[in-house]
Amino acid sequence: MPIGIFDSGYGGLTILREIAERLPQYDYLYLGDNARAPYGTRSFDIVYDFTLQAVKALFERGCHLVILACNTASAKALRSIQQNDLPGIDPSRRVLGVIRPTVEILDEVSNSGHVGLLATPGTVASHSYAMELEKMKPTMHITEHACPMWVPIIENNEAEGEGADYFVMKYIDEIMKKDPEIDTLVLGCTHYPLLINKIRRYTPPGVRIFAQGERVAESLADYLIRHPEIEERCEKNGKIQFLTTESPDKFDALASIFLGKEVKSSRIILT
Repeated sequence: MPIGIFDSGYGGLTILREIAERLPQYDYLYLGDNARAPYGTRSFDIVYDFTLQAVKALFERGCHLVILACNTASAKALRSIQQNDLPGIDPSRRVLGVIRPTVEILDEVSNSGHVGLLATPGTVASHSYAMELEKMKPTMHITEHACPMWVPIIENNEAEGEGADYFVMKYIDEIMKKDPEIDTLVLGCTHYPLLINKIRRYTPPGVRIFAQGERVAESLADYLIRHPEIEERCEKNGKIQFLTTESPDKFDALASIFLGKEVKSSRIILT
């Protein structure tokens, strides 16, 4: 029974890579809804419907634990699925997101207490990071800023192109003008580490860039220790399988670049 990892596209591969490096003994089943990406500009209802379809598909394939490696899905769908759907589907199964693990340690990575969130329009509109931070770290200040062009740039394999520089510089300049005291920029979308070289180039000196992958992997390792009833259901052969809603040839070509190794996927239709 593999651990399911879901993303609206390719960004979740950055989470999968970190999780598989930290916990290589487990089996993983990655599902990318690439045909309907990006999720960042879609409504709450549509993101919820699409995410629930993906979760059910992973459950049907044996997953007892699913990680929403998509900030937009975590922001717009996670709570509803946990509270409203899981009790009727199977109360023993679990769906986890990436926002809470990130927020939990922001006070450890920021000295000024001022952090900036670079995310999709959907994640920013949900204010999920701000609400979690208010509950968990109420003395900290967060500035949210939408980066609507970053995911399309990445999904079209233009992350290293010269055209990406303009939009990376633009969004970083805009968020730093909102709050010059920011000393940590959180990449609140799992796609964004694929732009890390350009993000570093245009981030002011002394400002830390915080990507989620390593933290999510550590959080998952801790979760499995604390929940042996879930851990014992996870298959341990070190295998990774891939599902995509788009052409497997296209997915395999880009996923192989992101992971640095050959990928072979199968196509799935979500309904």
